Amino acid sequence: MKAIVVTDQTAGTAGLKLVKRPEPQPAINDVIVQVHASGFVPTELEWPSTWTDRLDRDRTPSIPGHELAGVVTALGYGTTGLSVGQRVFGLTDWYRDGTLAEYVAMEARDLAPLPGDVDFTLGASLPISGLTAWQGLFLHGRLQAGQSVLVHGAAGAVGSMVTQLARDAGGYVIGTGRAADRQTALDFGAKEFVDLDNDALKDVGGIDLVFDGIGGDIGKRSAGLVRAGGTLVSVVGPAEIRPADGRAVDFVVEFDRAQLSEIAQRFRDGRLRTNIGKVSTLDEAVDALNPTERRKGKTIIRVHP
Repeated sequence: MKAIVVTDQTAGTAGLKLVKRPEPQPAINDVIVQVHASGFVPTELEWPSTWTDRLDRDRTPSIPGHELAGVVTALGYGTTGLSVGQRVFGLTDWYRDGTLAEYVAMEARDLAPLPGDVDFTLGASLPISGLTAWQGLFLHGRLQAGQSVLVHGAAGAVGSMVTQLARDAGGYVIGTGRAADRQTALDFGAKEFVDLDNDALKDVGGIDLVFDGIGGDIGKRSAGLVRAGGTLVSVVGPAEIRPADGRAVDFVVEFDRAQLSEIAQRFRDGRLRTNIGKVSTLDEAVDALNPTERRKGKTIIRVHP
């Protein structure tokens, strides 16, 4: 099969290569999925799990990509709950070969049925962005209607999902980003926008929930914006500075079939919309994942038409 692999940790996305690999075989409780569309998060090339296994042994050349939508083609011994020919979408284990390939082997528990009226491209764009937003807002952030939410990077793949879900839950959303991102953030439901290059972030205070997907200096400055009893949620590692009178939570997204199905239903209802930037084929993936200019939204790789 065709697959994208990485072998050089220092090369970043420039180290992506299209090669031929053996088709995977299903282990116990696995399924084989014919990948129709795959999502890719560039930061995963910085994750230890891309390069080593759980015992810290080198596992390169590894296949990156963890989001997918496709069709089940085979079941491993003992696999239940899914059937051959079923449309599915989900999130592969971080330590296993991923979804930038024609086929992937993964545990059945990491997949959810993909409704027939949801396109594969859309389905592949949802797992990481949607589940990160959902878990950050509701599981870790404990968002309640009427609360204020500050979303860093509100025009991005995750930030736009956070913005929409927070707005849909009755939150008052303030988005941040570069000046060029203002209209996109407002279109996704932010009531206000802070230009991080030109506006004073410190003027935004008394926030119930700060969702930080940027970190660094922005993360440090965010702690002082959280009101007493509020929460700073980070998806880029532990907060270096914690709110004086609030909570600080960092987490790594986990697959949850019920949550992902709920997110998909909101798209079907028209309550959410996706933030897909470029759509490319697997043959064009290396170039597509090495853009020469900044792109908005998530890049999706269409593998099987």
